[in-house]
Amino acid sequence: MDEREATRARAEEVLRALAGPRATLRPDQWRAIEALVIDRRRVLCVQRTGWGKSAVYFVATALLRRAGAGPTVIVSPLLALMRNQVDAAARAGIAARTINSANLEEWDQITAEVHAGEVDVLLISPERLNNPDFRDGVLPKLAGTTGLLVVDEAHCVSDWGHDFRPDYRRLRTLLDELAPGTPVLATTATANARVTTDVAEQLGDALVLRGTLDRESLRLGVLGLPDAAHRLAWLAEHLAELPGSGIVYTLTVAAAQETTAFLRARGYPVASYTGQAEDADRRAAEADLLDNRIKALVATSALGMGFDKPDLGFVVHLGAPSSPIAYYQQVGRAGRAVRSADVLLLPGREDEAIWRYFAALGFPPEDQVRATLDALAEVDRPLSTQALEARVDLRRNRLELMLKVLDVDGAVRRVRGGWVATGAPWRHDTARYERVAAARLEEQAAMREYATTGACRMEYLRRCLDDPEASPCGRCDNCAGPWYPTAVSSEALAAAQAHLGRVGVTVAPRQLWPTGLPAVGVALSGRIPADEQAGPGRALARLSDLGWGDRLRRLLADGAPDSAVPDDVYAGVVRALADWARGEDPWPARPAGVVTIASRRRPQLVQDLGARIAATGRLPLLGGVSWAGDPYATGAPGNSAQRVRLLHDAFRLSDELAAQVARLDGPVLLVDDLIDTGWTMALVARLLRRAGAPAVLPFALGLAG
Repeated sequence: MDEREATRARAEEVLRALAGPRATLRPDQWRAIEALVIDRRRVLCVQRTGWGKSAVYFVATALLRRAGAGPTVIVSPLLALMRNQVDAAARAGIAARTINSANLEEWDQITAEVHAGEVDVLLISPERLNNPDFRDGVLPKLAGTTGLLVVDEAHCVSDWGHDFRPDYRRLRTLLDELAPGTPVLATTATANARVTTDVAEQLGDALVLRGTLDRESLRLGVLGLPDAAHRLAWLAEHLAELPGSGIVYTLTVAAAQETTAFLRARGYPVASYTGQAEDADRRAAEADLLDNRIKALVATSALGMGFDKPDLGFVVHLGAPSSPIAYYQQVGRAGRAVRSADVLLLPGREDEAIWRYFAALGFPPEDQVRATLDALAEVDRPLSTQALEARVDLRRNRLELMLKVLDVDGAVRRVRGGWVATGAPWRHDTARYERVAAARLEEQAAMREYATTGACRMEYLRRCLDDPEASPCGRCDNCAGPWYPTAVSSEALAAAQAHLGRVGVTVAPRQLWPTGLPAVGVALSGRIPADEQAGPGRALARLSDLGWGDRLRRLLADGAPDSAVPDDVYAGVVRALADWARGEDPWPARPAGVVTIASRRRPQLVQDLGARIAATGRLPLLGGVSWAGDPYATGAPGNSAQRVRLLHDAFRLSDELAAQVARLDGPVLLVDDLIDTGWTMALVARLLRRAGAPAVLPFALGLAG
């Protein structure tokens, strides 16, 4: 028996320990293992979900470790995947540990175990690659001793991919620091030809193993329902009929929370999973779904990659993702070890507004990047992200993404205490960013077509991923006919409408000034004094809510006509104020007067809202807080620090209004159309409190987010 035959026999042995006595290697699984273990090559596996990519790197790890190689390092994007992988490795006798944001207290011990040779597999998040302590203290030694590097969900490396993550670009540095001959495996289920080429080029001289992307167990369908209430009602009536347990995806955190609450009220055991939830709550939700203690996990894309439940029976989307590639990845969670799984898309008319919001979070234009580099170059110390916000007009998430890209490009460096400029020349690749933005628009158009096509849906998705073997599946609703009705009962629809018609969302007051204001000439810092703060406020609804969200988005959209408050909206306002007065968390005292904030875009709407609230509540309408000039003449700022810089002296109280406020024996109800960052309300409340208002209770029609 030659070396390759002997290696294959050992590989089959490990696979059976990992996956059961009947498991055998697929042809491409063996080709990948052979290339990694014998030829010590770099390999890119583009294979469908459930194909067995993890088996490749666990089998390769076992064989390499027997040959005396160092530990395998797996770069993995999500904690859910890490936890699954640690458990899977243990079944094959492979000692796996993970370093991530949820186990900080274990890092030193795990690092010591790695150095002592006690760990076969180390899973790390891509964010660790740019943590200064890890990058400078752990990574160099790890790179020199790694036996196999695995890049899971490798499409994240490419900014052409639907889920590009700049931390993944740090892998280029890690690849350069690996000892010669160290094998590398990159895996993904969701890469079209352009992403595959990009990732392969970044790996360098990679063997690309690309398989068919058909999923024979998945039955795809689209249900066209008129609005959010019909979609919730349909789900409540048919969730019990869906096979096994599964995932209900939503596009926003608010939608996940609303859907979970409604399904629970209808008697279903369901849990919510979002990026805003505590890690312990996400772990518990994962465990409940894995053990079939719940019917469904209602999740955002935070559960998009890595969740491994082989018997997942269905995936339902309440709202369409912006990319058919992202959609393919999410539905791929279902049907991995069952003969048939239902995959249903229930698109909504609000989907495209949500796509536009997330598309606006892309890489900033060159002038904003240059401003950031200049701000870092002007000081001789590191600047934290919070301190940079006061100097650069970018919101936190866009600023952090930009800094990570600049770090990989060598223009900045993350150090203890923040970020520093390196002084290295840097070029804004405008043409590439524009091409990526255009590709995103193409993906959105493709997703719209997926929802309306009369052709095979699986074939359509496979063509979007450039699968050369794409052909009609014979299973989807277009191939075989719909299998679920779209009608809903009047009782279920009424319940959904009542649930979505609920009003009132709490608005937490601002209590701390943004960091770094003194550096830009604003003498405000630390905690806002208690006697200058607004109290807790209310809004009719969030703009992202399934119920009121679409109505408020249309009313408050840029370019929408300014008019009096529509009667249906005002009826909701009356209910929200009544609930605030008599609900579980009532206002501290009944308002004694109403003050409006002069609106630059919707003066009639805000004035009418304040006047009607005053009349309904039999309160005096004291007047409006006016603007001193137009601080937004050059556009609205993006982050909190810049808003406070522009707004801290932008409002004026007339002497008459100030005198009336000072004579009040109860709170001011401060009325506006929209609360975005909350700083307009905070600064106007401060002005009113300083004029003698006993308290200020903010109220607005909409709450952004």
